[in-house]
Amino acid sequence: MKVLLIEDDKILGESLEEYLKLNSIDILWLQDERKLPHILQVYAFDVIVLDLILNFSRGEDLIAYIRDQRIKTPILILTAKSEISTKEECFLKGADDYLTKPFEPRELLLRINALSRRKQIDTVIQIDDIVINIDSRILLKNNQEIKISKTAWDLLTLLVKRRGEIVDTETILNYVWAGKAVGDEVVRTYIKELRKILPHNSITTYKGRGYKLN
Repeated sequence: MKVLLIEDDKILGESLEEYLKLNSIDILWLQDERKLPHILQVYAFDVIVLDLILNFSRGEDLIAYIRDQRIKTPILILTAKSEISTKEECFLKGADDYLTKPFEPRELLLRINALSRRKQIDTVIQIDDIVINIDSRILLKNNQEIKISKTAWDLLTLLVKRRGEIVDTETILNYVWAGKAVGDEVVRTYIKELRKILPHNSITTYKGRGYKLN
């Protein structure tokens, strides 16, 4: 699971980053919310955790911005603001959950896990004779399970989440390899692995741009 944390409190941010990583969650911690437009262009996330009290923006306005970009990723508000009017504003603008500070890290983890299951896509999809179960990571062809590598699963998950969209290579590299020093040729290798399994023409290449799952 990949989580975007937008939090300008350095001490809290560091502790949450460490805690979530210990619980097998890939986290990108954004301390300067002004970088959010760029981050949303090149990364894909399963959950966004957003503070409302930030240095340069109102968190409430960022919710509206994210939804205006047609990004359906679940948003969890993490804030000291407990007024019902603030909660109402956040939910009306598109937030999915709301947790007030102080809080137990375990509760935050439970809420993140719950939101990650609230997919904007079907968790089970079928393409011709292929059935893909994203949650259980099971791939069936003619009712026979096919084994693929973890990296191939991560790539397939991203393409399924963005099905029908062109996913640029930079987004793929950031989502699957989390900033590791790998190049386009690695992406092509795993695209080739998926093409051997999926029906013909399931994945379209857009040269110089990226790939689309049809």
